[in-house]
Amino acid sequence: MKAETNTRSSYSNLVYTALIIAAVAVAMTFPGPFTKIGDFPLKKLIVPLLQIIMLGMGTTMSIKDFEGVIKQPKAVFIGVSCHFLIMPLLGFTLANVFKFPPEISAGVVLIGCSPSGLASNVMCFIAKANVPLSITITTLATLLAPFLMPALMTLLAGQFIQISFLKMMVEIMEIVILPVIVGLALNRIFHKSALILNRIMPLISMAGIVLIVAIITATGRDSLLTVGWTLALCVLIHNLTGFTLGYWGARLFGMDEQSCRTVAIEVGLQNGGLASGIAVQMGKVATVGLAPALFGPIMNTTGSLLATYWSQHPPKEVMQIDTLSRPVDA
Repeated sequence: MKAETNTRSSYSNLVYTALIIAAVAVAMTFPGPFTKIGDFPLKKLIVPLLQIIMLGMGTTMSIKDFEGVIKQPKAVFIGVSCHFLIMPLLGFTLANVFKFPPEISAGVVLIGCSPSGLASNVMCFIAKANVPLSITITTLATLLAPFLMPALMTLLAGQFIQISFLKMMVEIMEIVILPVIVGLALNRIFHKSALILNRIMPLISMAGIVLIVAIITATGRDSLLTVGWTLALCVLIHNLTGFTLGYWGARLFGMDEQSCRTVAIEVGLQNGGLASGIAVQMGKVATVGLAPALFGPIMNTTGSLLATYWSQHPPKEVMQIDTLSRPVDA
């Protein structure tokens, strides 16, 4: 049963990645349908779509998701700290090394300052990592985002463009915290209905993120044609270095193999959708929003490959559990 579930998750994740890559290709080739419908600019859909996605995340959450903070406080602290130290500093360093125009550089920093990616829990499951730890880190990083993202953006991206701390904090609260709170309330009050939502919302979230990526790609097509391959290389280095430093950072603090894999995935995967929403609110989706748009398909491709590789090389502790739980032949 576990193998069947694992295979199904891997397949779904690969389909999702393929859809995002296809969305980028189609939007680059035929940008028109993804920029406007009549006089209505489609970029105005990005924030409402993100709020729906975060509402769905809220319906899947409960108080139990925070038990990990009590059960594994050291691991949670290390995971969240690694995420908000490694990725922002990497983004700032790479933006300076590649010397992009100021607004595109700010986008590289923005994706680095974002909380964990929504796909990280699935990736951790496939990779035979510590899923409860993954859920706790993702949840805590998301809830800390309204405070840490504006602070880090002011400190780092403020060297490229002007950043308003309070304005960004309010925008993240509107995009993330309020929908998540509503989702939590729905889960609490209408538990049976929430179970139905739990089955539907992942599909809606996938479709929403694919559409967001297509809209941003189409809107920023001219800038992408100028810096596209260089920016893609920068984003790839950002993502892969995040995986590497996250893993070895956890190793440095003596964490077990499962938890090291979890921290690697939580550090390397970013919430590109939230970063895109912030770029929209800044009125710079065609420039600041480009790095988040590229990060999505790249992180899903590399994350899928890494998770699949790790699934074929389970940690020793997991192998021992599987061996002990396997029925003995008569």
